Amino acid sequence: MRLRLAVAVFAVAMTAAQAPLAASDMLLDAMRAELDRSRALRLGDLEPPYYIEYTIEDITGYGAVASMGGLIEARPDRVRASAVQVRVGSYKFDNTNYVGTDYFSPGRNDAGRLVLDAAPQLIRRHFWLATDRAYKRALEGIARKRSAMKNVAQDEPLDDFRPAPPIELVRDVTLNKLDQEAWNSRVRSLSALMRSYPEVFNSSVEFRNTQNAHYFANTEGSKLRLPEKISYLRVRGRARAGDGTELWHSSTIIWRTPAAEPSGNNLTAATEQVGRELTAAARAAVADAYVGPVLFEGKAAAQLFAELLARNVMVTRRPVNEPGMSLPVAGSELENRLGSRVLPEWMSVVDDPTRMEWNGQPLIGHYEADMEGVRPVPVELIAKGVLKNFLATRQPVKGSTSSNGRARLPGAFGARSAACSNLFVEAAEGLPLSALRAKFMDMLKSRGKPYGIVVKAMDFPSSASIVDLRRLAAGMARGGGEARPVSTPFEIYRVYPDGREERVRGLRFRGLGVRSLKDIQAASREQTLFEYLENGVPWALVGIGNYVAETSVVAPSVLFDDLELERMDAERLRPPIVPPPGTVTR
Repeated sequence: MRLRLAVAVFAVAMTAAQAPLAASDMLLDAMRAELDRSRALRLGDLEPPYYIEYTIEDITGYGAVASMGGLIEARPDRVRASAVQVRVGSYKFDNTNYVGTDYFSPGRNDAGRLVLDAAPQLIRRHFWLATDRAYKRALEGIARKRSAMKNVAQDEPLDDFRPAPPIELVRDVTLNKLDQEAWNSRVRSLSALMRSYPEVFNSSVEFRNTQNAHYFANTEGSKLRLPEKISYLRVRGRARAGDGTELWHSSTIIWRTPAAEPSGNNLTAATEQVGRELTAAARAAVADAYVGPVLFEGKAAAQLFAELLARNVMVTRRPVNEPGMSLPVAGSELENRLGSRVLPEWMSVVDDPTRMEWNGQPLIGHYEADMEGVRPVPVELIAKGVLKNFLATRQPVKGSTSSNGRARLPGAFGARSAACSNLFVEAAEGLPLSALRAKFMDMLKSRGKPYGIVVKAMDFPSSASIVDLRRLAAGMARGGGEARPVSTPFEIYRVYPDGREERVRGLRFRGLGVRSLKDIQAASREQTLFEYLENGVPWALVGIGNYVAETSVVAPSVLFDDLELERMDAERLRPPIVPPPGTVTR
């Protein structure tokens, strides 16, 4: 199931279950009625719309945040958010895929948020005003696009939109019972656990519960009402090493249903693990630069595939630009590599949103329809190391022939962005993890290395501040690093020939990118499940963006023969002059 979560809007809490909505309800009926009326839109002799789409997110939510045993925030929320898209022209050429799409605002008749009352006429009035504005904006957009096209040549013209068969999915929507006070107490007690870690100077425990009824209707005949529910508990912390270097770390547990809610013991363990890992990182020695074999174990390997592969198996289309303007658009690093080897011949990758579980564990990447009202299908992305397909939306791009239902995030220039669902990385020649470790040690000995590097966790998604990431990016640029740097390794160990492990810190990868994956030397038979909320921003920075796509990645541990890690050139802030309150000094 796909949840489009407004991160800035807190999720929902209900103290009692609500009866399911009828198969035909007021919101759906009002949307359909206004859509039918809007088909007659026309401004003078100008062209009418050929496609109109209405969306409603009927969100009920609850959020609680605590720090060091004190409740910072506890608030329920209730909102109905809407969106309208109007396309003029035709599927072949319309007002989208142009640098000025959606930037024109004729008039100020925006109806604002939808009312919460059951008032069909108010709902219809809202969409009437919003459609009128979107139609006028589309007319200006297509006129300017046509003008720009007179001076712009396209090498391979593509249609602007793909037709899609209409679907009707009207599911029951109920609100689960949630005990708000119990969760307030829980986040307080969990956050108090961080007091036991003196190196951690700032921390928080955040609970969010969202229950949403997603409504979608378009002039092609699609009609959707889907329940979208998700809860998560996120623990975040910041620590300071003895040399003044600041470190950050987080852990997020995500679940969909009350039956999948983690136990109190699991929540306690996740909270304490953040404190332990930050303490260990703060006390670790700063490592020297390293070139040689690197083993990504467990979670780190799944995070690596999430960042490098999951974010590159879709193509971003470059819009029609105004003559003389330069508009950099970050595309996929695999954009022109269909039919090329991108992984070892014994590795394959499938993205499958129809899968609901793996090894008895529920997967959060399951959904029934995407943001464009298209049913998703499993996609074999890589077969025996060769790139076969991309994740696609209804926007035509080079290398894809039809949508496979992956429009999961808002995009630019009137389009949606594709995102993974349940990504499965398979290694046909996988070794037992113990044998993979042995192969790693053999590499070190054969190359005369005094030690090797094992990475057990990456900083992805990152809980850093924007200032932190700007500082990191600037350091990478000064060091001549890659144009699209990957997240930094958080849990790093030097492993010596006798098997001894030593925690270190202060390293980042140099030259590591999606094309490095074809150089994987071996992989484990065992796989690890890693789940996160994809928001499309760099490093998947937590708390940023208005929408997320729940994503599951199942991947083996992987061994690289030769990677480079360099020391981070980070600023060190001076620690506070006096110790924190309550600290005993001798």
